[in-house]
Amino acid sequence: MRTIIIDDEEHCRDVLRMQLNRYCPQLSILTTCGSAEEGRAAIEQLQPDLVFLDIEMPDMDGFCLLEHCTWRHFSVIFTTAHDRYALKAIRHSALDFLLKPIDKDDLLAAVSKASEKQTATSSQADTILRLLREQMPQFERVALPTFDGLRMIPVKDVLYCESEGSYTCVHLVQQPKPVMICRSLKEVDDILRDKGFFRVHNSFIVNLAHMFKYIKGDGGDIVMADGRSVPLARNRKQEFLEKIEKL
Repeated sequence: MRTIIIDDEEHCRDVLRMQLNRYCPQLSILTTCGSAEEGRAAIEQLQPDLVFLDIEMPDMDGFCLLEHCTWRHFSVIFTTAHDRYALKAIRHSALDFLLKPIDKDDLLAAVSKASEKQTATSSQADTILRLLREQMPQFERVALPTFDGLRMIPVKDVLYCESEGSYTCVHLVQQPKPVMICRSLKEVDDILRDKGFFRVHNSFIVNLAHMFKYIKGDGGDIVMADGRSVPLARNRKQEFLEKIEKL
């Protein structure tokens, strides 16, 4: 089987390649990739039968990579150092999942399963993405344009968005420095409004899941989880109160 390895850690790529060469000579390793974007490009160009795919990578994780692939006629074996991901969802979609450091027997079993399913269709990748969206909304990402490219940001990590003229500052959980993106607040509102966000003011969109408390007033103020007080416009107050009553 024509195989690609995608992992941002060079040591992990090298170790996995050595294991595959030693224990799985039936695999032909086409290339190894050190980033999700490099891996996505390799998949589109080389159209492999099998991809070993790391989950946690900078800028774009393994799930986002699958979402952005147009060629999906391959089996996927996820690799990760963490066991907190949707093993049940992944295995139900006929894909496999290996924990690092990768055990030889687990590797052989995963490759054997992939060999049996070499006629894989795009429905496998589509199934895992559907299951993740349904069962694990925390994996949902939005692609936001920054000055140097696209930034893949987990929706759950967005606290609030603040207008900066024709740009928008995106304030994130546990990150003191906001991300400046090349979109107006109105454009950002179009992206986020159906994802649990509400435009409370001409200058602010908030993630209702990160709202700490509401302080009554003419319009009022919303205190966010990071302690920031965000104004609520008077003409948006009634709709806002209706929204939070449904939370």
